[in-house]
Amino acid sequence: MAKPSLAVESMSRSGIREIMELAWTVEDVIHLEVGEPNFATPDHVVEAAHQAATDGFTRYTPNAGIPELREVLAQKVRDRNGIEASADQIVVTPGAVVGLYSTLAAVTDPGAEVLLSDPSWPNYHLMMTLQGITPRLFPLSAEDDFIPNAARIEPHITDRSKVLLLNSPGNPSGATTTREALVELLELARAYDLWVLSDEVYDEIWFDDPHVSAGPLDPDGRVVTFFSFSKTYAMTGWRVGYLVTPPSLTENVIKTQEPISSCVNAPAQKAAVAAITGPQEVVAEMRDAYRRRRDRVVELLGREGIPHVRPTGAFYLMADVSGSGMSGLEFARRLVLERGVAVVPGNTFGPGSTAYVRLSLATATEPLLEGVARLAAAVKEWGA
Repeated sequence: MAKPSLAVESMSRSGIREIMELAWTVEDVIHLEVGEPNFATPDHVVEAAHQAATDGFTRYTPNAGIPELREVLAQKVRDRNGIEASADQIVVTPGAVVGLYSTLAAVTDPGAEVLLSDPSWPNYHLMMTLQGITPRLFPLSAEDDFIPNAARIEPHITDRSKVLLLNSPGNPSGATTTREALVELLELARAYDLWVLSDEVYDEIWFDDPHVSAGPLDPDGRVVTFFSFSKTYAMTGWRVGYLVTPPSLTENVIKTQEPISSCVNAPAQKAAVAAITGPQEVVAEMRDAYRRRRDRVVELLGREGIPHVRPTGAFYLMADVSGSGMSGLEFARRLVLERGVAVVPGNTFGPGSTAYVRLSLATATEPLLEGVARLAAAVKEWGA
């Protein structure tokens, strides 16, 4: 009898999805597990897509995206990220996740190794499984605020290592990598001739100091940078991402688009043009809202004595729930069923994070604070 793919069979289920499905079985759950803005897509963005569809802009587009969008994105990364790129170096993808998948296909062969942090977004691991790539995990430490350290990565490099994958602002930690750390990481990549894939989909969501992109610090064309409209403009369902490649790699990445996705939804690309060129106040308003929520949650956790790492970007926070006497997974399951609060267990993001759960700050303030208060009370009561 024919059998399914061994790669797909070996894929683990997303811990985020597991908690979401458990939460659907309970009434009136406070959802702190989903990384999705609670804001609506701006009206002018929606109108641009509507107008495009009305005008008949509904056919195939070039693999790399419509020229108009690539041009405005090149200007965006020059102005806001300091990356000197031309429109020819921009590739528009159905969400940044497809851009990451395509680029991994373009720079690795089966059997290659990718240096990946623990903790990290679980989808990285899943896409590597599908491509026959081996993740080589390096630890991030709460003592270092979950910022990657070149000296701690180097022992994990082997002769099969081809890529260093970075994420700042980070999911699940909310950490932003400093300029100094990025310089050291790029020096490490140069020493071992590694590609650097820099996931910066939360580049506009920073709280203390502005985000620093890796691209401008790259002197020899080894960094590919990934961005998205999903978080910045509350466009998660529109599925528009984009990446900036070194000139030597652009054509290979574009070639992967044809078999993977062909092209991005045509009206959504017009919406993306409107998002980038239209009023940007909405971005600052959302960022300020996340910052206020961050401050209130950090204050509450500190008052209740729950160890955590203060996030400096994205909209996530890692809380240590080991005081409950349970692992993060056991705690998260019980928290849904007994306290009506959904959070993501830390083991979802790596084996070194089992004491943690991840909270999303993308929930409205009042239910967010209620959910965190219930979490804090559960840690104390269950650990007593």
